[in-house]
Amino acid sequence: MQRVTGIGGVFFSAKNPASLQAWYKKHLGIDLQEWGGTAFRWENFDGTPINGSTIWSISDGSQFKPGDATFMINYRVADLYALINVLREEGCHVLDKVDESDFGIFAWVIDPEGNKVELWQPPANQ
Repeated sequence: MQRVTGIGGVFFSAKNPASLQAWYKKHLGIDLQEWGGTAFRWENFDGTPINGSTIWSISDGSQFKPGDATFMINYRVADLYALINVLREEGCHVLDKVDESDFGIFAWVIDPEGNKVELWQPPANQ
C-alpha cells in the first residue's frame, strides 16, 4: 500500500502571527493571503505548471492541539481511509476526527514525540 506521496503543507505557529507574516512577505517575498499563508503552485523544471500545490501558513498554532509542537506538516496520501486503518492496526495514535470537504479528506495522527501530523487525500483533480 502506498502511504505518503508528498508534502501538502507546512504550518507553524508564531507569538505574533501578523508580524511574522509581514516579515516573510517583506524579506522573502512570500505572497501571503488574508488567511495567513500562500499556496506554492507546482511546476516542472522548465516552469510548466503541473496540477498541485503546497500550502505554507503562519498562525497562532491552535490547530496543532492536542500536539505540543510549534509546527505541523501536512502529508499527501493516496488512500486516507486505508492508511488510517493500517496506522490504527499498527498501534499509532490516530485521532477520531476525519474531515471531508471540497479541499479533500483530512485526518490526524500523533507521532511518538507528541507532534500532530496531518494526513490529506487531495480531491481527484489534484
